[in-house]
Amino acid sequence: MPPQPPPIAFTKKPRLRIQPRPPRPPGTLTFDHQIVEAFLTAFGDSDAPLPETVRCLDEIVTDYIIETCHEAAASAHHARRSKIKLDDFKFMLRRDTAKLGRVSEMLETDKELKRKRKAFDTDEGAVVKDSVEEGAARKDGGEKEGGKKGKDDGDKEREKKKRKKGKKDDDAAAA
Repeated sequence: MPPQPPPIAFTKKPRLRIQPRPPRPPGTLTFDHQIVEAFLTAFGDSDAPLPETVRCLDEIVTDYIIETCHEAAASAHHARRSKIKLDDFKFMLRRDTAKLGRVSEMLETDKELKRKRKAFDTDEGAVVKDSVEEGAARKDGGEKEGGKKGKDDGDKEREKKKRKKGKKDDDAAAA
């Protein structure tokens, strides 16, 4: 028996290999058929689209999403990253200006909504702030029975904050 060569030692990590996805069983849908039917109806199809049409659209959309994710993963891999970032999807859509514009518009809208939510001060926000202050008080050792603030204490603090806001508004209106 001839001597076997020593095992090959890899100095680099083996490259990521994207394997084709296994085929789905025929007739299975990725999305709920009612959702796909609603999309078809919204874009001008009849009220009761054919099942073949629903299956075909479901397959097209599923394949598009998978292809998009694979291209974004390839972009991330090319940049030597193991995680996909939003920029990878933008890079993948760079040739389709309509889709890229829509994605950019949706991202800007999302940022604006987050900023507005953060700026919007409601009673729920005051409750969240109170619970954060309560957590800080617990760390300082200012606990009450069982480590919780009494219900009356929280209500009093909220009323004080409302009064302070009312005074600031009155002062601003008088000036």
